[in-house]
Amino acid sequence: MRERCPTCGLKFNREPGYFLGAMYISYGLGSVAIIAMGLLLWFVTRWPVLKVGFWAMVLFLPAAPAVTYLSRVLWIYLDQAIDPEPGAQSELR
Repeated sequence: MRERCPTCGLKFNREPGYFLGAMYISYGLGSVAIIAMGLLLWFVTRWPVLKVGFWAMVLFLPAAPAVTYLSRVLWIYLDQAIDPEPGAQSELR
């Protein structure tokens, strides 16, 4: 991950543990995706719940890095909406 935004100069990693909140967003997004895939698999195949749960998690694994990056972006936007860094606020909107 870059240290600063090349467009507006926003410092991405402001302090140790900055992206801890992104972990909660990632958990929520991942849970919704796994449940949606599980429901789709169950409606299509009518497999037992444990088998559907296993395959939904396996099918989600390739998307995990994308969900991680998306959650970091959402966390930065949320952080900037609540506590904007001077000079970067106008560039994010």
